[in-house]
Amino acid sequence: MNKEDFFISNFKSKYIGDDGAVVGDIVYSKDLFCEDIHFKLEWMSIKQIAAKSMLVNISDAIVMNAKPKFALIGVKLPKTFSMHQMKELQVGFSEVCAEFGIEIIGGDTIAGDKLDISITLISYTKKPVFRKGMKEGDLIAFTGDIGKAKRDLNRLFRGSKINSQSKFIKPKLKDRFFYEAAPFMSSALDISDGLYKELSRVSKLNRLSFDFFIKFPKTDACSGEEYEILFSFPKRNLAKILSISKKTRTKVTVIAKAKRGRFRNICKEHYFKG
Repeated sequence: MNKEDFFISNFKSKYIGDDGAVVGDIVYSKDLFCEDIHFKLEWMSIKQIAAKSMLVNISDAIVMNAKPKFALIGVKLPKTFSMHQMKELQVGFSEVCAEFGIEIIGGDTIAGDKLDISITLISYTKKPVFRKGMKEGDLIAFTGDIGKAKRDLNRLFRGSKINSQSKFIKPKLKDRFFYEAAPFMSSALDISDGLYKELSRVSKLNRLSFDFFIKFPKTDACSGEEYEILFSFPKRNLAKILSISKKTRTKVTVIAKAKRGRFRNICKEHYFKG
């Protein structure tokens, strides 16, 4: 068990264990986005950093089949930040919130040596989708492509530039597809820590393993920060899932079938080191 899992396991609550905590029809979710852990200032503009920090939080709400409505933002601001940089931060948050219909209702700021961002989202759902729910024989699929975020991260580490539309800088969320397809799914989560890591999570929760139809290069299967949707569904719903995929122009790849057993992650727990 890694340190993160050990720490979380010490809190005994039925609400812990998904991308968000479902209490009634409200979903609470929170993420940290920290300099030299998730990003470097020389890689992205201040506006891009703020936008991504909000998008990765919204991703958690989407895969719970929840629509985010309110945000609380905590920011540790470097003492060297100018008024212009703080304005850029605000614009980055505000533009993404406007796109998704989210109101920023408060938060906190402190001074520090590095830029760290903490966001709490309050979302609403009538029928949440959880990580637990996959059954033996269900099909497993994901949206989009995997591996690009890792390749772009490697370019940044080498000192190269990457396209401003790279999903490492600007995650491409699949909300239209998910909200329509959710009724036909049995479980879901986003791919934030890599495909194999996320598969190990649903494997442990559902006590099932996978018969793979596709073999992935390790570098792709271990690529984090993809923010694609990993989901399972009964085989009888395949045609419906593919129809929604076509309608929303969302690439969907069916990769495996759930079977008895346990899947173990072979990737390092934290691929990004500052």
